[in-house]
Amino acid sequence: MSALTSTDVLRLGTRRSALAMAQASGVAAALRSRGHGVELVGVTTEGDRTARAGTPVAETGAGSAQGVFVAELRRRLLAGDVDLVVHSLKDLPTAPADGLVVAAIPPREDPRDALVSRDGRTLAELPLGARVGTGAPRRVAQLRVARPDLDVRPLRGNVDTRLRKLAEGELDAIVVAAAGLARLGRLDEATELIEPAVMLPAPGQGALAIECRAADLEAESAFAQAISSLDDAATRAAVTAERTLLAELEAGCTAPVGALAQVGGEPANLQLVATVVNVDGATAIRRSASGPVAQPVELGRRLAAELLAAGAADIVAGSTTSAH
Repeated sequence: MSALTSTDVLRLGTRRSALAMAQASGVAAALRSRGHGVELVGVTTEGDRTARAGTPVAETGAGSAQGVFVAELRRRLLAGDVDLVVHSLKDLPTAPADGLVVAAIPPREDPRDALVSRDGRTLAELPLGARVGTGAPRRVAQLRVARPDLDVRPLRGNVDTRLRKLAEGELDAIVVAAAGLARLGRLDEATELIEPAVMLPAPGQGALAIECRAADLEAESAFAQAISSLDDAATRAAVTAERTLLAELEAGCTAPVGALAQVGGEPANLQLVATVVNVDGATAIRRSASGPVAQPVELGRRLAAELLAAGAADIVAGSTTSAH
């Protein structure tokens, strides 16, 4: 395949959900501002099909949970049906895909989780036994640590579906990613943005990954320059540390692992905090570390080693066994 040029209309692959389309539209706008025509190509993934069926991600089959939202997009990219794809980074497996490269990670949205409640109550204010919906074992586990009295119920579907179940009275509150609400223009519906001290986000939460064929990025074309210009160095460093930790723990995207890295201090340092929690909330291990911004992989590995030494492997293994 010849190198893409500035005159090509780029075919941008994305999931079909409203949130995924909003994410892709933002990337498309950035590329158009750099002189490229962009066509959005909607793709239905295995994760979307199981979501419609109401099947929890962790129950999609052994070994398949991580990557259910990205495999079809990657297949279409490798086949040449699209020129690049946009993923929610937290859905992306930590192992690289042959022939593909994450060419850009744009500036991150707010990585925190958001509580949306029917009565405008915060997490601390919810009544005893309140019904709280979430589909992520990580959120379930941390909710049970913060509020063991809550009735935490499984919840799947897109943001609209989740908010509708809340409005219809099935639940008293739901927990979703703040970034998703923000990208849909619905952040004002959040009752509370949950601080990381209470609930650490999923590794990579709030960030996007723009993936393309490695050969197209290596061609030093106008396409490669435009894609690379979307990359944000601070965001890439932070999520690299988080995802390295996840990989070292040998935990997938459905494991009860929370992690958040942020650039701060003077001179700038990368500060990483992570937790591994039993889904029942009975055991929680939390550690933090810092290191040079230029060495996110080393930082992620170092903190993962500390978590493993404290017993994280047993928690991760237990969550995998219970999921299947």
